[in-house]
Amino acid sequence: MAKVQGAIVVNTQVCKGCEVCIPVCQENVIAMSNDVNRKGYHYAYMKNPEACNGCTNCGTVCPDRAITVYRVKVAT
Repeated sequence: MAKVQGAIVVNTQVCKGCEVCIPVCQENVIAMSNDVNRKGYHYAYMKNPEACNGCTNCGTVCPDRAITVYRVKVAT
């Protein structure tokens, strides 16, 4: 049976660092970057990418639609 591996892509220039995505990620994949974007906001990034299951919770709650979620089947 195939396992699902997820990945997120954060549009770092759109993300305002509201951190709404962090508590909804049950796999603790997302953290805030120490770097800032051109508007001066810290942005979200995948700190633990191998744990992402592509659940889409982060993309659903993002008020700025800065997160895109991808899911890929991985052969086991």
